[in-house]
Amino acid sequence: MDDISAIMPVLMVHGWGGSHQRTWQEPGIEMLLQESGRRVIGIDLLGHGLADKPHDPAAYADLSLPIRIAVDTDGRVDGRVDGIGFSLGAIALLHAATINPNMFRRLILADIGDSMFAPQNESETARIISGVDGTAPDDDTIARQFGAYARQTHNDPDALRAVLQRPRGDPFTELMANAITAQVLVVVGDGDFVLPADRLAASFQNSRLQVLRNCDHFATPENFSFIDAMLDFFS
Repeated sequence: MDDISAIMPVLMVHGWGGSHQRTWQEPGIEMLLQESGRRVIGIDLLGHGLADKPHDPAAYADLSLPIRIAVDTDGRVDGRVDGIGFSLGAIALLHAATINPNMFRRLILADIGDSMFAPQNESETARIISGVDGTAPDDDTIARQFGAYARQTHNDPDALRAVLQRPRGDPFTELMANAITAQVLVVVGDGDFVLPADRLAASFQNSRLQVLRNCDHFATPENFSFIDAMLDFFS
């Protein structure tokens, strides 16, 4: 580990329906980073974990605000932090990096793909909401998995529905990606519905794509290859 890595914090952001505790602490992933000598900044996005859980979709318009507040109030090295985000957390980190392209030194974006460049797919959003509401067809495994996440203990399904219904800005662009100065690792399971991710990974100045074998969207955070890649990337 170089001297900068030893003292630069790692900001960790969970996915939709998760929390810092359930995604990064309970499986021991945060501890692995700490044992490697890294200090962790844990984020609970609005509507999740210990954060407030408003039911108004407009409250979620600025998805990355908790990230930017955490970074601005933390003592940083060289004005930057490292960051890792899963799914919605990766989207939030990317939004923060779009606002401040120099915020991150190294950035892991897990389980997002080329759809970042497309307008919001309203039918897909409605599909996931049907899972939250318990109205998804029995054979729609993905929607029903999202619904199961929403109904986990300590979650507020109405808040999570509002997150999905949040106002969306303009789609992400290659120009925005190219302005980001971080070294970027895009990680996606080979069974993830967000694939492909080649265009996204190629859009940053300094990046690579790692595809995890035999891994779907929901399994990535605890995938051994993902954890190994994380520790190596942040070393």
